[in-house]
Amino acid sequence: MLTKKISLSVLDLCPILSGSSARESLSLVAPLAQYVESLGYERYWIAEHHDMEGIGSSSPEVLIAHVAQSTKTIRVGSGGIMLPNHSTFHMAEVFRTLAALYPGRIDMGLGRAPGSGSRATHALRRNVQLSADNFPEEIEVLEKYFMDELPLKAVPVRVDRPEIWMLGSSDFGARLAAHKGLPYAFAQHFSGLPAIDVINIYNKNFRPGIYLERPLPMMACHIICAETDQEAQELALSSDLSFALFFKTGKNNPLPSVAEARAYSLSEMEREHLRASFPKFVGSPQTIKNLLAPYTEAGINHYMILSMIHDQEARKKSYALLMENL
Repeated sequence: MLTKKISLSVLDLCPILSGSSARESLSLVAPLAQYVESLGYERYWIAEHHDMEGIGSSSPEVLIAHVAQSTKTIRVGSGGIMLPNHSTFHMAEVFRTLAALYPGRIDMGLGRAPGSGSRATHALRRNVQLSADNFPEEIEVLEKYFMDELPLKAVPVRVDRPEIWMLGSSDFGARLAAHKGLPYAFAQHFSGLPAIDVINIYNKNFRPGIYLERPLPMMACHIICAETDQEAQELALSSDLSFALFFKTGKNNPLPSVAEARAYSLSEMEREHLRASFPKFVGSPQTIKNLLAPYTEAGINHYMILSMIHDQEARKKSYALLMENL
């Protein structure tokens, strides 16, 4: 268990596994949440993605309820709800309902990216006025619903509001979170920007408010940990191939097994391009600790960890090793 200031949480894209049905893959979500809860992880967030056959998190609010019902203490939330895709009023009602059912345990991470391609974005939004350009205004409207400051009430009323987090992969979200005094989670696992610089922007511009007195940054990152560097690199072959095929075909297929990934040779240039576009930390506990050291030394103490590993026992072992050693 952690005895230091570092806090660990889980980001789950609910991958559909090669060789398994969607039902079988989604049935793994709650047991994993229960497991990391027993290890001492603080939060379990579900991402929002659409029109991707290899990702099962198209309805994070449904999975949040499922996970919260299956756990007892861990905070459960969205990583995140892509607010331009949805009616702000309806999302206020959804998360108030979740907060009423699971008081003190619901997080509402909010982003402005589509979480999908253009076809799904058009189908989801229907109204051209629902765009990323309106994101700051929609956040203000959402806050007013949670504070009952509008004639239209998001029901149920008189429940604690969820804990709101701003998500981002650029300095836009960092500045908006700082301006509003909200906690901020930076998506290091798919951003080309340096996490330390972006989080420093958040910290330096932070304004205390009704949510927080001091900044609360978190870094979301892709980590694959095993007993040895070699074993971890082997496990990482699955996500390497998954991302490589996404680049080549534009399609997101079920997460391949290590055996399937071994049978498909990637050039070193392809692998370097993948690791630059979708950064991840791969290695033994000591290697991961060394890789995270610059971030921890820069004051980042909260990590939201994605582990795209096909073998579920190895995935659980990765989370256990991180909790034991960071």
